[in-house]
Formats: sequence, C-alpha cells, structure tokens
Amino acid sequence: MFKVKHLMSHQVTPLTMETCLTDAVDQLLSSGFLGLPVVDEKKQLVGFLSEQDCIKALITDSYHCDSHIQVKDIMHKNPLFVSAELSILELATIMGKDKPKIFPVVDDFNRIVGIITRSQVMSSLNQSLKGCRVA
Repeated sequence: MFKVKHLMSHQVTPLTMETCLTDAVDQLLSSGFLGLPVVDEKKQLVGFLSEQDCIKALITDSYHCDSHIQVKDIMHKNPLFVSAELSILELATIMGKDKPKIFPVVDDFNRIVGIITRSQVMSSLNQSLKGCRVA
C-alpha cells in the first residue's frame, strides 16, 4: 500500500504569520489548494489557513475597504498534520471521519515537506480498486 510520501505534493510554498490577507489570498489561489500551512522563522508548522478562513476575513475587510489582518490573526493554530510515512489507507480512514480535506505533511522536526489532499487519497484508492478487478 502506498504511503503519504508517494502521493503528496512536494511543491508547497507555506505562508508566514506576518503575510497580509490579500497576499495570502493571492498565494492560496495560485497554489490550487484549499488551504496552506503556516510556518515560523524555523520553517516549522505553526498554523493552517483555509479558503474559509480567508472568506470570513475578506467579507469584513472588503466592506470597510481597509485591512490590517495578517495570517496569524485568522489561521488555525495547532493544525492537524500527518507524517510522510503514514499509509494512505490510514489517512483515508482519518479523512472519512469529517476531518480536513487537506493535510500538511511534516518531517521529524515539524518542518513542511509537502501537502496531501483528499482528492489524491481518493484517486489512489480508486486506482487500487481498479487493480482488483478480474478480467
């Protein structure tokens, strides 16, 4: 069975806590992900910012046409994450219990090494099922 490290996206540019809301939204939109990890100066995971977090902040700030919001103000602190060594089946079980649709993947030092999405997991499980079919 595949592990997270076999399917995760390695090209992830995390956000920093000081990133302003508009820059964070631009980065999130260009990433193609539903959210991005937030790291500190040591590149360690400290938070996660989702599209939903941004929408809530954008509603207020666009109404007032003034924003001083930074990522640290709206991010989820203590985010869920997974190890690259976790099996896809274990992750699928976690995701099947209404957990996040996307997980940061960290190394032993809590540094970002990638990101894995529910779509990647679903695709892997689907391919595995197709391999079970008898001709």
